[in-house]
Amino acid sequence: MLRRTFLRTLPLAAAGSSAVMKAAGEEAGQTAVVDAALPKFQAAGAERFVRPDVHAGDRVAGASFASRSAALGCSGAAGTAHPLATQAAIEMLKKGGSAVDAAIAANAVLGLVEPTSSGLGGDCYALLWDPKAGAVMGLAGSGRSPKKLTLEMVRARARHGVIPPLGAIAVSTPGAMDAWWTLHQRYGKLKWAELFEPAIYYCEHGAPVPQIIGFYIKRNMAAFVRPGSGVEETANAVHTYQVNGKPVEEYDVFRNPDLGRTYRMIAAGGRDVFYDGPIAQTIDAYFKRIGGWLSAEDLREQHAEWVKPLVTNYRGVDVYAMGANTQGLATLQMLNIISQFDVRGMGFQSAQALQVQIEAKRLAYEDRARYYADPHFAKVPVEWLNSMEYAKERAKLIRLDRILEPVYPGQAPSHGDTTYFSTADKDGMMVSMIQSNFRGMGSGLVADGLGFMFQDRGELFSLQDGHPNIYAPGKRPFQTIIPGFAMKDGAPWLAFGVMGGDMQPQGQTQVILNRVDYGLDVQAAGDSPRWHHEGSSQSMSEDRPGLGPMGILRLEAGIPEETRKALIAMGWPMGASDGGFGRYECIELRKPGGERVYAAASEMRADGVALAY
Repeated sequence: MLRRTFLRTLPLAAAGSSAVMKAAGEEAGQTAVVDAALPKFQAAGAERFVRPDVHAGDRVAGASFASRSAALGCSGAAGTAHPLATQAAIEMLKKGGSAVDAAIAANAVLGLVEPTSSGLGGDCYALLWDPKAGAVMGLAGSGRSPKKLTLEMVRARARHGVIPPLGAIAVSTPGAMDAWWTLHQRYGKLKWAELFEPAIYYCEHGAPVPQIIGFYIKRNMAAFVRPGSGVEETANAVHTYQVNGKPVEEYDVFRNPDLGRTYRMIAAGGRDVFYDGPIAQTIDAYFKRIGGWLSAEDLREQHAEWVKPLVTNYRGVDVYAMGANTQGLATLQMLNIISQFDVRGMGFQSAQALQVQIEAKRLAYEDRARYYADPHFAKVPVEWLNSMEYAKERAKLIRLDRILEPVYPGQAPSHGDTTYFSTADKDGMMVSMIQSNFRGMGSGLVADGLGFMFQDRGELFSLQDGHPNIYAPGKRPFQTIIPGFAMKDGAPWLAFGVMGGDMQPQGQTQVILNRVDYGLDVQAAGDSPRWHHEGSSQSMSEDRPGLGPMGILRLEAGIPEETRKALIAMGWPMGASDGGFGRYECIELRKPGGERVYAAASEMRADGVALAY
């Protein structure tokens, strides 16, 4: 299994005795001649050191491919994409804060240390277990499109029939901060201002840039400033995301005093400072200056919504998902279809088991592209799509020895990128929360002196007449970000998520299968090698064009070679492993002997860490 491998020395024998040194003429006092075939070590500054024949070390317990054991604790837990954010969450829990307090504090820190996935300019969703209510609650913090931006204007600026990914045309109203405020008003225990103290400290004093985040900052900034990018103004972004006059890189100590000042205003003035105060005025003036559309009116009218989560039962486990305008339903549709097959009997990482999962994805994503939209603007046939009867019909289309072609959405009855983190507290509250600027760092636009980038979520609107997700002013676009939650035996079990655009339902499904069907522990379930399928017959503006009717299948190196060959023989177009397999965090609740134990996991694909105490 391919891993991030850091080797400073390598035994010569590892290269094979014939490839190590030329034995002829070797005598005492002579220098051994090293053969040119000896594997090269990672050069300074290189992004990766790839040795497919080198795997992780051996473990005496648990899955052989797991990167570590889960972090265990009885009082609280947190898992985020950055160690400092996880520490901030634990700090809030130890001060007596709720899991919501911890999640908000972590998210504020992530806005500084992980700008490639999150920030004040993005949206936010949460699923949480409310121990007092004895129920899973859902909050949708999704922003709407600017009211002054019409469909005709968007179509005039479209490229190849889709909304461009960068610049003001793709910006929708930021919903994250209002979601934080809404969560805190109901579930917060600490003072609002306390939640921002860690983030403000790191904004002003600096935080080192880790490997994966540094890699993506560099790529994003290069895309923003390239000629023809479509970003109206880049000076603010360049000013914000640089150290000593150069783009941010790994190991740099990154400070963002502008964001620190913004956080100080929010800490002192709450929600209204951002949505109906000086920050809103700055945003309004900035978009007027660059010729954009987001306005103070759009910000003033932004409000998060409490929503009833969707749910399905997968082999005795209740799996929850966000409805609203997200792709959460796709996870449930995939699980419903897969439940018609004995994937456990087919074998872990077998070709047949993966064939069922991949085809379930293709079928669910056809419906995703056809039906998912803002329910305030379109009637989405959710009950039908999530029904077991419909899943059985779709499952009949799957063949274990060949690819379904063509693939198409179901016919509804006539009536009918991203950071994830989880927290849990001493009272039993568990929070599954996801927040994103959508594609990479976002639109490329940073308002004067505010220190955060605006999302480009508006790219996901459709421009097709009659489509439920067609662009309209004041409408929420289709959303890729989805938190996950699962219950077992009537009790909360998993607060989990897998970051990464269209990979999220695919990753969530694989995690559930790994836990339920194959019995992997919470850490191994995330470390297990994944597959990622791209493409569908109907695009949601995130699929790359030209993928063909069967799309592209990507497999991580850890998938058995026998499985890979069998899938290729079926005709799957195989793409390279590109790192787009998501990044997972999870907190599991266990009760051995009746005592609460949290098991927190953070996988090896990202810079994150999970802690418990």
